[in-house]
Amino acid sequence: MVLEELRDRLNESGYKNWLKAGRCLLILQQRLHPFINNQMRAFHGDLLNQNPLLRRQCGTSCRPRGNKSGALTGLCKVCSEWGKVILRHHRQPDATVNWDNCSPPSWSHDHWELAKAYMPRGQVKVKGADKCDASALLNLINYCDHFRSIDTKLVREMLRVDWSICVSGLDRMDAADLDVLESDSASQWETSADSISQWEAEVLRERLEELLHDAETQDTEQLTRLGDFLQANRDLAELFSAELQAISSLKARE
Repeated sequence: MVLEELRDRLNESGYKNWLKAGRCLLILQQRLHPFINNQMRAFHGDLLNQNPLLRRQCGTSCRPRGNKSGALTGLCKVCSEWGKVILRHHRQPDATVNWDNCSPPSWSHDHWELAKAYMPRGQVKVKGADKCDASALLNLINYCDHFRSIDTKLVREMLRVDWSICVSGLDRMDAADLDVLESDSASQWETSADSISQWEAEVLRERLEELLHDAETQDTEQLTRLGDFLQANRDLAELFSAELQAISSLKARE
């Protein structure tokens, strides 16, 4: 029964494309974690070496005032200098900088607090690269000019690669024209139904965690739609029963 339900879901092209994209993002995320962490640690160290003022500690527990112009007004001399340096290395300093991701007093000793200034909102509780999704990490690469060696156009193209997946015994290759594909093409990927089911669970769990645990940016409409989808698929409803209960609790408080 589980395999039949999985086959039915994979035969819906929109869902299959979403699953493929999600799987690719998870692979990318896992590969980026150590690279990004090492690069930001090195960047942080370079900034400290170049500017002795940045090594000093904040003595007033500075906090930014939102994300708009003037958010850093009233900060101590050390945190104000950090703000100037962050903007100097921002590829789009005139765009909104999510200062409230950060704890300015930590900039002098925590390289990840520096990284969060170049990331989307909602990162305030994130304490390291291994806790970030692919989107947050790609935003960091895109906006921080420390990553000069990376072509940002290529970063965006990673998400547009056409992958073809075939589930042995359940599915057909989903590329548009099988006749033009060589048997050893890198875009062909045959795997087992169990593997696909595991990948599906990983992608859904990642999305559920994003929607359930980020109260600041919580999208209740998407959460409701995802909950309805899980309820409509018995195998997924059983797998994510705890998450469905959490969704029901959130809806009851509205």
